[in-house]
Amino acid sequence: MTVRKQKLIVGHRLRRFRQTLGLTQTRMADDLGISASYLNLMERNQRAMSAKVLLSMAERYDFDIANFTGQSDAHIVAEVYETLRAPMFQDAPVSKAEAEELVSASPNAAKALLKLYGKYRDLSMRGDVLAGDREKMELLEQSAEAVESVRHFFQATQNFIPDLDRIAAELSAELGLDEGAKPAVLTDRLSEKHGIQVRVVPIDIMPQMLRYFDRHARRINLSELLRQSGRRFQLAFQIGMLEHRPLIDGIVKAAKLPGPDAEGLCRTSLANYFAAALLMPYDRFLQEAEKTRYDVELLSRRFGTSFEQTAHRLTTLQKPDARGIPFFFVRMDIAGNVSKRFSAGRFHFSKFGGACPLWNIHECFQSPGRVHTQIIQMPDETTYFSIAKMVSRSDGTFDAPEQKLAIGLGCDIAYAPRLTYADHHNIETPKPTPVGVNCYLCERPNCLQRAHAPLNKALNFDVRARNMSLFRFDDA
Repeated sequence: MTVRKQKLIVGHRLRRFRQTLGLTQTRMADDLGISASYLNLMERNQRAMSAKVLLSMAERYDFDIANFTGQSDAHIVAEVYETLRAPMFQDAPVSKAEAEELVSASPNAAKALLKLYGKYRDLSMRGDVLAGDREKMELLEQSAEAVESVRHFFQATQNFIPDLDRIAAELSAELGLDEGAKPAVLTDRLSEKHGIQVRVVPIDIMPQMLRYFDRHARRINLSELLRQSGRRFQLAFQIGMLEHRPLIDGIVKAAKLPGPDAEGLCRTSLANYFAAALLMPYDRFLQEAEKTRYDVELLSRRFGTSFEQTAHRLTTLQKPDARGIPFFFVRMDIAGNVSKRFSAGRFHFSKFGGACPLWNIHECFQSPGRVHTQIIQMPDETTYFSIAKMVSRSDGTFDAPEQKLAIGLGCDIAYAPRLTYADHHNIETPKPTPVGVNCYLCERPNCLQRAHAPLNKALNFDVRARNMSLFRFDDA
């Protein structure tokens, strides 16, 4: 296991962890082979924790290193920082460092703040809705809560569900998918084990659906618009629901989600996870990913999966003893609406609004089939390497064209040398494109693409001058 060379100022986490174990400073120092005074300095943030001490702790106390590197809190920090930049807090602006300090010192207080602000935002939305629309507003809030709670569940697991990966790998080996099994192996499984037939039906019979499981007729109907990769994925999904529903339901129950809508969404997401793990079993997929240097298109051909399925699977390679690159993933439509997002690293997506227009993921729609690469840098100077490609999930017709989506995949610039896509970029001395989360939360001045003023900045118009951006604002 490797630990990146960085200064780890983790005094609050270290003290909280020691107290949880019920150890004195002297006892923990003896366990780690360091002096009690050195441990005391680390707990008071007067000394950084070395990689050697961190590895000794991981070996001695059997905990996840991410707890001390800050990776596990990165998303909470981003959400706290976004929350504290809301207009209601503009009289007392909070820096990114202060948000990190708050989460480090008291993560439960930070989570309580997020929950409180979420309730405040929901009440504000209710107050802005006319009485006649209240019923619609309640449905909208219920839907948003379900989506966010499921996202938080997968974020908490780092998008890695070991039990589903294990059983999917076992079934994949049983079916011979690791050895290039015949195309009909999933159809045969459904027929021989469950007495279910598979039929590809014309669009006029099933115009609004891609898959439908008819329980009474014991038949799965697949739309003729589905490509082969989509058909295989839908059959793998159905196998997961038929053969491992109790396990999936157990995971959903343990997640303690807020209601049946969230539970249904989580159940579907877990069945999708199983389908991906069945078609792309963990160990083999990780091995091929490293061998191909994470060439998504080549991996898609080797596993018979789509670009989107393959890219999303890459975000799940977080097994503690066999990790892949911690990617972030986003799916966006041509209007900039984000329909799926996940980050295994530190990359932060805003809950509201689209992505930064300077990120070249938007250019995908102008050149279908081409993979776009870019080095981008957030306002806090964290730098990422990203790839993006336009895809469609199924074929279309003249009257109903195919749905066009952009898939973005990226990672911290430190991992870029492991990517085949980075070979033509200067990684040693990069010149990244400065981007933001979105216009509402970005404070970069004079951006040609700015569509809105920052939420926590006061506008300042000067009739004598026209800047590069229409929105001129004060730094204070």
